[in-house]
Amino acid sequence: MNFSMSGQPRGLVLSIQLAAFCAAVPLAFCLASSPAYGLSEIKREDLPSPVAPPADDDMSPPGSTVPMPDPLGTTPPAASQPTTPDEPEQVEPEAPTNDGGIANPQVDPDEPLPEVVYDLGKLPEPVRRMHDLIVEACKSGDIERLRPLIGKGDTMTQLSLSEIEGDPITFLKGLSGDAEGQEILAILEEVLNAGYVHVDAGTPQELYVWPYFFALPLDKLDARQRVELFKIVTAGDYDSMKQFGAYIFYRVGITPAGQWTFFVAGD
Repeated sequence: MNFSMSGQPRGLVLSIQLAAFCAAVPLAFCLASSPAYGLSEIKREDLPSPVAPPADDDMSPPGSTVPMPDPLGTTPPAASQPTTPDEPEQVEPEAPTNDGGIANPQVDPDEPLPEVVYDLGKLPEPVRRMHDLIVEACKSGDIERLRPLIGKGDTMTQLSLSEIEGDPITFLKGLSGDAEGQEILAILEEVLNAGYVHVDAGTPQELYVWPYFFALPLDKLDARQRVELFKIVTAGDYDSMKQFGAYIFYRVGITPAGQWTFFVAGD
């Protein structure tokens, strides 16, 4: 059967096409009128969160990292320092005294009492000469005359049980009750006028020492010897020294070679 283009069936087709077109136009218009969004206008919460790399960029598995050494100039902690328990502790040795102790009282109550000698003729010639030179300088009243006898350097006469600073004659004047040092000269002369003892014979410490009280226990002095002691010290000094146990006032030591070793007081 043939249908004319102007008949009903053709009109139906046209109606359908027209309806479809009318429906499509508003849709196309809506799409065309919707704004386009760029990437920069998309909300950040709509994007996936980036995965942050580890702070130290270490991609190795846990437990495989190697600790880095400390920067130069830093001190490692105490726990990391090596210990050497077998190594003995280093102890600074004590410094010896100036004279090795020979100027200190040499009193041993268990030893026989040394011989007390008054005869200067029994002294070796070098010792006798030094003794006489010191006494002569004391009698002059001029303390400067002791300077060449005291000497200098390693062989200088020890004038104190501790180190002294400055000029030795100035130091001796400081010990004296007067400005010129004549009191200390009087004490030195009186010491050398007393009896003497010969100690440590045949050893490197061999000495001739004045006064002899240096080597005798004070509680064993007889009446005559105490009178001789009181020419040098007072009764109050004597009582104090008895408590100490030895004579600790001024004493003089001279070696067999004639070197004036010390003129000191104290313990």
